[in-house]
Amino acid sequence: MKQKRREFDRDFKLQAVQMIRDQGLSVGQVCRDMDLGETAVRRWVAQVDAERGGQSGIGKPLTAEQQRIRQLETENRQLRQDNDLLKKASAFFARELK
Repeated sequence: MKQKRREFDRDFKLQAVQMIRDQGLSVGQVCRDMDLGETAVRRWVAQVDAERGGQSGIGKPLTAEQQRIRQLETENRQLRQDNDLLKKASAFFARELK
């Protein structure tokens, strides 16, 4: 029988990383205490380190700053697309008026 994949929210992941980084616990100890796989926890630690270093990291952002950056990047991309569309439309109508 196949086991269902567990999902963890951002706060839970940050708590696990905080136990490793701030409290000085080992990855193995945190995994045993919280019944987690080491691969996932190591990935969370690497992602938080990357995000704190200014990189985007992998997957859903964990830190609040990285979440805000991704939101602003999405908004910026949409505004650029809207701006390009408006430029094309104004060029089209300018030709029509001549």
